[in-house]
Amino acid sequence: MIQYIKDIDTQLFLYLNSQHNSFFDVLMFWVSHKYFWIPLYAFFLFLAYKHFGKKCWLVALAAILLIVLSDQLSVHAFKNVFLRYRPCHNLIVQSQVHLNGGCGGTYGFISSHAANTFALAMFLSLLFKNKIKYFNVSVFIWAAIVSYSRIYNGVHYPADIVVGSILGMGIGIAVFKIYQFANARLTHE
Repeated sequence: MIQYIKDIDTQLFLYLNSQHNSFFDVLMFWVSHKYFWIPLYAFFLFLAYKHFGKKCWLVALAAILLIVLSDQLSVHAFKNVFLRYRPCHNLIVQSQVHLNGGCGGTYGFISSHAANTFALAMFLSLLFKNKIKYFNVSVFIWAAIVSYSRIYNGVHYPADIVVGSILGMGIGIAVFKIYQFANARLTHE
């Protein structure tokens, strides 16, 4: 059964990865680049300040916590345990991979990009729930595009993205609960 799922995952990856052109090669390279999103992160911090004032430091601290958790768990609890080669390192499919940029580390299950972006998206969607119109949809579209870029760039299978996004959303919910607890404690002092 596991091999059957891996085969479907590989076939879906090869199909999605083969759909490329020169415009999207440039776009998806930058979408995957972590420093490209610094202005967006600054905008998120601005929104936190606008809606929560001086307590935006607690939002920033929670965001740092969730990124550290999602990033480290994706590496130490998944990549270093399952040891599934990235498509660009998998000798069976390597010659069929459209590699758009560098390949990255040897193992890819699960995608740290997917875990990180979906953790942040979930946390922010809960934080700004009913405060900013269309924010939730927008932030999850952003996370999905960043995650898809990893398939496009040839460094992750679809299952890496799906499981990474599930882990990330779970971490986003957990950190939001921690944030609520800390915020309540600070408010009552």
